[in-house]
Amino acid sequence: MEKKLGLSALTALVLSSMLGAGVFSLPQNMAMVASPAALLIGWGITGVGILLLAFAMLLLTRIRPDLDGGIFTYAREGFGELIGFCSAWGYWLCAVIANVSYLVIVFSALSFFTDTPELRLFGDGNTWQSIVGASVLLWIVHWLVLRGVQTAASINLVATLAKLVPLGLFIVLAFIAFRLDVFSLDFTGVALGVPVWEQVKNTMLITLWVFIGVEGAVVVSARARNKRDVGRATLLAVLAALSVYLLVTLLSLGVVARPELAEMRNPSMAGLMVRMMGSWGDVVIAAGLIVSVCGAYLSWTIMAAEVPFLAATHKAFPRLFARQNSNSAPSASLWLTNISVQVCLVLIWLTGSDYNTLLTIASEMILVPYFLVGAYLLKIATRPVHYVVGTGACLYGVWLLYASGPMHLLLSVVLYAPGLLVFIYARRTHQLSTALKRREMVLIGLLLVAAVPATWMLMG
Repeated sequence: MEKKLGLSALTALVLSSMLGAGVFSLPQNMAMVASPAALLIGWGITGVGILLLAFAMLLLTRIRPDLDGGIFTYAREGFGELIGFCSAWGYWLCAVIANVSYLVIVFSALSFFTDTPELRLFGDGNTWQSIVGASVLLWIVHWLVLRGVQTAASINLVATLAKLVPLGLFIVLAFIAFRLDVFSLDFTGVALGVPVWEQVKNTMLITLWVFIGVEGAVVVSARARNKRDVGRATLLAVLAALSVYLLVTLLSLGVVARPELAEMRNPSMAGLMVRMMGSWGDVVIAAGLIVSVCGAYLSWTIMAAEVPFLAATHKAFPRLFARQNSNSAPSASLWLTNISVQVCLVLIWLTGSDYNTLLTIASEMILVPYFLVGAYLLKIATRPVHYVVGTGACLYGVWLLYASGPMHLLLSVVLYAPGLLVFIYARRTHQLSTALKRREMVLIGLLLVAAVPATWMLMG
């Protein structure tokens, strides 16, 4: 019998998937584009927006507890078979590419302990030694998830608690070292030469990505012991992550003046820790970074494997991926996910290429399902609170798409187009005889037409 996930395991899954590598570079990333005044406004907007999105998910788990396929089923139920498939396909691709980046970051961080000017062992995470190490880690995690999602989630709970130790230590030390005169120096960022509102927009491009993973509990809601825990876990994790991000960025500006912080090498938290506790500071942060990224990788592997499995059970992905093993783990879906990650790792080593553009485009694909969460809540709203939260979540979704750049949304069509073949094949494996609606046929045509200029632009 499958063991179900409780509130603590669900909360850890969401928190771990949000708190990855980004938090360790956040002080420098923010200081480079914004003054303390802009940061306060930026985090205010982000805090309200992400809480509205979390509330929308909480309300949907209460209004439609039967929809246990998470954000994929919201898109499918509200806007049709094809939109539902695109939501699942885009989310899965984003998760695969994110997992590749986590594996690269782990071995890039390990180089801190192993590499010297004379010896380049792990380098930037793309040497052959790094790829071998990343492959070993990939298949160890694969084996853990095959043991059952509950087993993997229990290990993730321990990893989440472990990653909070260096972050908590940093916050305590920064609080002690905080000086108001340093924080208020050039409070509105005159030296940046950009108006405060423009600075706020620039912070959005960073805060945009640090909350990706907010949907973690909703994705695995079918495995929750109590459906009501799904919404609670989402809200608790968002509040915890928002608190960590706020304290890390704002306290850092009171330890080191903004211009100096903007020049720090990443992970900038390491440089700040050296200031506050001596030469051991960067070792603490490097170790914390590795634990943090490994935990995030485990969370994202669980979520990435769950999506094709759920989509297959709802007849949106080929029937093969609906298989589970004796531990109720989504085995076929997990093999598909991790073979894809392995191929990407080999390609990175062979080409030595920078895949940051691909990562940005894939991340864009996760924002459309976020927007559809708010849109679906609006569609089925019956009370004033539903309309308010749904409208707020929709507006935040539109803002995210705008702030991340419409160009990336267009380029994401390149990744959606091959998915149409999977969609058509899935319909055949499930022997679906009903014809697609006219608007879905039009959407397929538009995606294929848009894929041509988008591919040309990407190649250029």
